[in-house]
Amino acid sequence: MKKVAILVDGEFFLKRFNRLSRNTNNNKPEYVIKVLHAMCRKHAVKARREIYRIFFYDCSPYENGMHNPLSGRFIQFKNSNNYKFRVAFHEKLREQRKVALRLGYLHANQDHKWLISPQKIKELLQKKISIDDLDPEKDIIPNFRQKQVDMKIGVDITSLALKKHIDTIILIAGDGDFVPAAKLARREGIDFILDPMWNPIHPQLFEHIDGLTSVFFNNNNKQIKK
Repeated sequence: MKKVAILVDGEFFLKRFNRLSRNTNNNKPEYVIKVLHAMCRKHAVKARREIYRIFFYDCSPYENGMHNPLSGRFIQFKNSNNYKFRVAFHEKLREQRKVALRLGYLHANQDHKWLISPQKIKELLQKKISIDDLDPEKDIIPNFRQKQVDMKIGVDITSLALKKHIDTIILIAGDGDFVPAAKLARREGIDFILDPMWNPIHPQLFEHIDGLTSVFFNNNNKQIKK
């Protein structure tokens, strides 16, 4: 039977998952992995392919601490719920059959360690609010950047295409950083499908993929439309 490799941009997947899902178990790693497996099975059935492997790309959570510039409070990220979830989530992923976890790391910008959330920047520019109206816990966010994740995705796409272990790649992601590797894969005869989890994509991306499909269903088993 022909095989499909499913590659998942972890940061994108988790953000879209939390936006689309309204389940009370969203903070439980086991439930999130269950949904991920269900999505991958749907893709495999739709493509009429056997799953070769699921590649999940993420970053190890940031362990150090920083002072919030608005409140002055020292934030120890290792004590946060997000840190605890990510660690447990990665451990559970490592236990899954046919799942390969690829980890990069988070880099804190040393010159600009914190950012104001985009929505609040818009309100500040429109003079609807002032700096004093910002909530330091919600509106001031750390300026982290993922390192090595895009590189690992590109290397795996290239390797899969050249080794001919599969004939289809499904990428769950939301931006165009994959384009160079996708071009190579398609030249090697690989069918390249993008799943943006109902997130709109730039029209120019269509020329670099062979198909666009989203399979995420909400908690009432209805397909998400937006």
